[in-house]
Amino acid sequence: MDSNFISSTFLLLLLLDPLGNIPVVISLLRGQSVRQQQRIVIRESLIAGLLLIAFVYIGDWLLDAMHLSAPAIEISGGLILFLIALRMVFPLRSHDDDPEYDRDPWIVPLAVPMIAGPSALATVLINARQAQHSLVLVGSIAVAILINTLILCSASRVAQLFGKAGLAAMERLMGLALTTLSIQMLISGIKVAFSLPI
Repeated sequence: MDSNFISSTFLLLLLLDPLGNIPVVISLLRGQSVRQQQRIVIRESLIAGLLLIAFVYIGDWLLDAMHLSAPAIEISGGLILFLIALRMVFPLRSHDDDPEYDRDPWIVPLAVPMIAGPSALATVLINARQAQHSLVLVGSIAVAILINTLILCSASRVAQLFGKAGLAAMERLMGLALTTLSIQMLISGIKVAFSLPI
């Protein structure tokens, strides 16, 4: 098996962070049945996968057409993750009383930026420029998305395993981790945008 395929798949899987996203999925889809949760996860993963594959072929063109830079993507993604993280660490009220959690989230925030986040998109762009065969990168994306989907579809089993108290602790810990990650994205984007020493 191609070593580039294995390394690309492993790197993308790390960036997708399915285990770290389990508390987010549970929190966002708490008002849905298990079957609905799995349907939503599969749909959002498919959307994210198609977006990543699209970036293999049209990523550079799209950024140029919209006059967007890689630092702009990283900074905006960091801001979005920061807002999500704050809500996880400091919930204003119970999720059960929030009508937003009874809705079917569409694209944001599951597909983007939780699955197809700035880091994953940027990595696909870089690999697409360096790859000799784009189909190898597309295959890596497909495998990584499949593994990610299977893990996220088991989120309800994790909920039963840890219980409400455990999930609340996991959600707040994940919020803290997301806060750190979002700040790092902001710092990295600002450094590149203003040519500051890294």
